Amino acid sequence: MQTLHPWAETLPQLHDHLWARLIRGVHDRHAPARHPTLATVSPSGMPQARTVVLRSADKQAATLTLYTDVHSDKVKALHTTPVAALHVWDGTAHLQTRIEASVTVLTGDTAHEHWQRVPEHSRSAYSSGPTPGEPITDALAYTKTPDQQAFAVLLLQVNTIDALHLGPQHRRALFTREDGWAGQWVVP
Repeated sequence: MQTLHPWAETLPQLHDHLWARLIRGVHDRHAPARHPTLATVSPSGMPQARTVVLRSADKQAATLTLYTDVHSDKVKALHTTPVAALHVWDGTAHLQTRIEASVTVLTGDTAHEHWQRVPEHSRSAYSSGPTPGEPITDALAYTKTPDQQAFAVLLLQVNTIDALHLGPQHRRALFTREDGWAGQWVVP
C-alpha cells in the first residue's frame, strides 16, 4: 500500500514543499515545474494554454517569472486581462499544483536586467524577425534575429496555490496570499 508523503501531512509542510518544487524547476531542467502550463484569456475571451519555462521562483515575495516574445499572443492577452493560471503535474509525487496570479509584463529598460541573463544562443527566441504565429510558406521559412526590444518578462504575483495530492487518501489544500499562506484543507 502506498504511504502518505511526509510533506503532505500538514499545511506548512505542504506549502514549503510546493515552493521547493517550484524553485527546483528553475534550476533542474528535468523537474516537472521546469515546464509548467500557462493559461491566459485571449482578448476574445477564449482560454489559451501553452507550455512555458519557469525562470525564477521567490517564495518570500510569492512571485514567479517567465520570459516570452513581446509579440506573442500571451502578451496581447495579458495586456487585456492581466491574470493567468499556471499548472504543474508531478506524476512521480502524484501532485497537481494550480496557481492563480496577477501578471505584470516588463519590457524595454524594465526587462534589461533579465535580458542580461539570457544566454546568447537563446536570445533568438526573442526576435525582430517574423512574429510568433505569423503564417509562412514552409516550416522553416523564417529567420530570427535576437532583439532585446522583442523580449518580455512575465512577473506573476501568486494569489492562490491549489495543491492536490493523489495519495492513498487524496488530500487537497488551498493557500492564498490573502490569508498569509496559512492554508486550508479542502475536499479533493
